Amino acid sequence: QVQLVESGGGLVQAGASLRLSCAASGRTFSSYAIGWFRQAPGKEREFVAAISWTGSTYYVDSVKGRFTISRDNAKNAVYLQMNSLKPEDTAVYYCAAAYKANTRAVVTTTRPYDYWGQGTQVTVSS
Repeated sequence: QVQLVESGGGLVQAGASLRLSCAASGRTFSSYAIGWFRQAPGKEREFVAAISWTGSTYYVDSVKGRFTISRDNAKNAVYLQMNSLKPEDTAVYYCAAAYKANTRAVVTTTRPYDYWGQGTQVTVSS
């Protein structure tokens, strides 16, 4: 069992930065891939970034070069550093955990993720 809690969202201007945190419980945290997904009003949940349990990282094209995902297994935490934020980044951001997922085809879809956080709101004004 893994429990996830997101934090770090807020209201910022375009061009600003935010760092989202995903805090997890569970002794086997290091065996899980952690993904970040987002959902804007009227849109489907979208893959944003993921880090596999082996350390590989993946990003949706629209955030490459702006967002960086990292993990600190000693702290049971995953972070999403978001720079150069744009209004189109506005959404509720969720983190999720998938056991021993480590390929692009797996971690970029919602299907393998067994655990989800409650979400944190990110709003970027223009």
